[in-house]
Amino acid sequence: MKKNLLVKTILILLLVLACGYISLGYPIFGKKFELQLGLDLSGGSHLVFEADTENLESSKKEKALSSLRNVIEKRVNLFGVSESNVTTSSFEGKDRIIVELPGINDPKEATNLIGQTAQLLFAEIVGENQIVPTNLTGADLKSADTTFDQNSGKPSVSIEFNEEGSKKFEEITGKTIGKPLAIILDNNIISAPVVNEKIIGGKAQISGNFTVDEAKKLEVQLNAGALPIPVKLVEEKTIGATLGADSVNKSIKAGVIGLVMVSLFMILIYGRYGLVADFALLTFGVITFALYKLIPVTLTLPGIAGFLLSVGMAVDSNILIFERLKEEIKLRPFASALEISFGRAWDSIRDANVATLVTAFILANPLDWSFLHVSGPVRGFAITLALGIAISLFTGIVVSRNLLRLFVK
Repeated sequence: MKKNLLVKTILILLLVLACGYISLGYPIFGKKFELQLGLDLSGGSHLVFEADTENLESSKKEKALSSLRNVIEKRVNLFGVSESNVTTSSFEGKDRIIVELPGINDPKEATNLIGQTAQLLFAEIVGENQIVPTNLTGADLKSADTTFDQNSGKPSVSIEFNEEGSKKFEEITGKTIGKPLAIILDNNIISAPVVNEKIIGGKAQISGNFTVDEAKKLEVQLNAGALPIPVKLVEEKTIGATLGADSVNKSIKAGVIGLVMVSLFMILIYGRYGLVADFALLTFGVITFALYKLIPVTLTLPGIAGFLLSVGMAVDSNILIFERLKEEIKLRPFASALEISFGRAWDSIRDANVATLVTAFILANPLDWSFLHVSGPVRGFAITLALGIAISLFTGIVVSRNLLRLFVK
């Protein structure tokens, strides 16, 4: 029994050391894990787009807005903006898409990317100026990738069509040999290469005077698809990082003060048991911070509030156990009293934490239920709270229990 306790304790210490190593920012296998900060802490851009839904029936409006949100979110993610937040809002007859881009302080580039419709069309050029659209569009695309032209070395975009699009492309190139085939994006001809032969296999290359960034943007737009309805930018706001830094500093100060006060309270009230609870609380903090970096969790100001709330929940289980232990130790030996205290306190601990986890699940709304309107900061609060509850169960039950078994007689 003693040997098993030693093994478990050593494993707990190794876990604390590993999490502490990650928390302090040291690299693992050459990769350094950084803390992801949300828009309110790191600064960034806040964009509001208004959707043109006047010509849509009410039955189709919700589906169109949902599709619009998905396309914009996909574009932002493909563009490489980490931990963005894209939500819909309907107020006083106006339908809007709210986009938050942490770390992007010059939003013009992202605005251009999001706002373009990216409607791709292939057309024959008859005579000098007559353009005849074909039935091959962006809807027939399978994928798009940024490449470099083998002859000129300039950036280009390689596209591949799906099965139906490949058949259309083969038929079109078969009857336009020796003629230009216009590639039109958002009503602008971006390239008009001459077809030298029938192209089989559904692969082609869009070339032009692209820079690498322009080719990358086109790739993102084509992969994400066209916007289902037109949008216009109605609000653009840049949030400075100085406000976020000030908030972080104040939150860290509040967290440290709270941890010290809770630790002193546990020692003053429960003595040596309180020391064990404080070590479990330290373990809780180290594991939580490491997981924030590993997952990673985007930390916002409400998210910090969720963490601070979970600190109180972390010691709550120890208080329930110790109060029970005070009663049981009067009736039986310490070893038996300890096991009975953990067993009988577990029901209360489980019920309280399950209720909180259910609330956190509703606030986070991971299934995107339409009847729950959730903002990014609310989700951040829910995620950090739920993660804190899960870790507090581990430290309160596993860590505290093993340390009490080993060190307290």
